[in-house]
Amino acid sequence: MSHAAFLARHARTIRSVAAGLTVVAAGLTLTACGDNDGTGAKSSGKADSSVTAPADQGGADAGARGESGTGGTESGGTGGNGTGGTGGAKDTAEQAGKASQQNGGAAQQNGGGAASDGEREIGTCDVNKAMVTVDSVKRPINHLLLKFTNRAGVDCEVPSFPILRFDDAQAATPAAGETTPQSVITLAPGESAYAGITTSRGDDPDAGGADMSQLGVSLEGLDAETTLDLPGGSVYVDNTAQVTYWQNSASDALTW
Repeated sequence: MSHAAFLARHARTIRSVAAGLTVVAAGLTLTACGDNDGTGAKSSGKADSSVTAPADQGGADAGARGESGTGGTESGGTGGNGTGGTGGAKDTAEQAGKASQQNGGAAQQNGGGAASDGEREIGTCDVNKAMVTVDSVKRPINHLLLKFTNRAGVDCEVPSFPILRFDDAQAATPAAGETTPQSVITLAPGESAYAGITTSRGDDPDAGGADMSQLGVSLEGLDAETTLDLPGGSVYVDNTAQVTYWQNSASDALTW
């Protein structure tokens, strides 16, 4: 074999070995890329799917339980892809409904209290919060008209009949029972009640009597009294004097 032929053959052998090494190297590179992610763990398509699926499922489960995907901390659905948030919204709606019911109950209670205030009992009138007058009349003779006007600013009742005392009389003037009204007289602010006073009969010489100058007026069951000057300076009053029950009009107070 000539020296030139030997060199040519040797060159072909080197190229063949180099080509083989290149193929082996390429194979090793492909294997490394397909089977190794640099940490020794497989990263093929199937492996990725089998690893990723449980992670997604875990997140969904965490969301269904209203838990976070970062360690189980309750958070209304951070790791649950919105599912836990829906549960939180439901809870909030339920709480809002309960609060509305409570507010409604409170409103009903407040309304009941207002109704109770509107049905408050009417009290007895006060002579100190009224205008009381006494006047003489032409007919019938020997009569006076007592007028009681409510100035209290609220409704009130004038009970039964006025308690009258002429001057320093020890006993109150008796009431005429036949004048009892069907119901107690209730006065709105500014309204008046009336009572007729018979001062004497004039036909009984033994009735005794005297001229009186003042009249004390109070209401049944109350101590407050107002004192009025009698018309004309004085009025003759004897033992037959009477007073009517309170009436709604002056005519009713004088015609009995």
